[in-house]
Amino acid sequence: MSELPNSTMTVPIIQSMKNQRKLVMLTAYDHTMAKLLDQHADILLVGDTLGCVVQGDQTTLGVTLEQMCYHAAMVKRGAQNALVVADLPFGSYQSSASDAIQAAIRLIKETGVSAVKLEGGGGSLAAIEQISRAGIPVMGHLGLTPQSYHSMGGNKVQGKTQSAAQKLLEEAKAVEAAGAFSLVLEAIPADLAKIITQALSIPTIGIGAGSDCDGQVLVINDMIGLNQNQAPMRFNKEYCAVRKMITKAAQQYASEVRDGSFPCPQYSYL
Repeated sequence: MSELPNSTMTVPIIQSMKNQRKLVMLTAYDHTMAKLLDQHADILLVGDTLGCVVQGDQTTLGVTLEQMCYHAAMVKRGAQNALVVADLPFGSYQSSASDAIQAAIRLIKETGVSAVKLEGGGGSLAAIEQISRAGIPVMGHLGLTPQSYHSMGGNKVQGKTQSAAQKLLEEAKAVEAAGAFSLVLEAIPADLAKIITQALSIPTIGIGAGSDCDGQVLVINDMIGLNQNQAPMRFNKEYCAVRKMITKAAQQYASEVRDGSFPCPQYSYL
């Protein structure tokens, strides 16, 4: 059974699960999807990936704080059990820790989510520390950080060299020390993710980081095959192809409308 006990996930509960059982995290961007996933996920992430999978952009960089608030509020209304975390979008926390706190406070107050997520190590440590001190739980994110798309030269695996791996390990420890309650590790070698996971007291959640992380996350549109084409990244396992079901249903509907067989008396008021 993949269903959870009838209890609301909290940050302390999530933290207590390290070394106890694997954490399940999925993204969600609206009320309907949140309700469908709520009984199966420990954490629902309102990711700025909505810029790609919902808005159709190449990167997440254009997503605004207003848009994150809009989507996060919908997800929170649909989630009764899962812990809801919302991304701080690009530009909302990079300038100063003060900006970061204000953005985090706005997300919490306007949406009701329980925590925020932000990317990066060194440059983000002050923001993580200040937001945490304000009483807002922070989820970190290292490895492939989509908001660094241009500086990384695209979506590429990180931490492949010894020096890069060492830097990621040090950054992970620093993110924990700054107050993060958990850490996403994206697109890094599995053996490095294992080392980082064992070195931290907070849970790690992997995406393209092997099976030794404390939990896993996937973008829901990739997982259910809702995109027009199968997701390109190696870690995106497609569990079903909803796009094919939608296409088939739309084709049948269009055919029935055009030949006059819909609506028949069964679907009409007489």
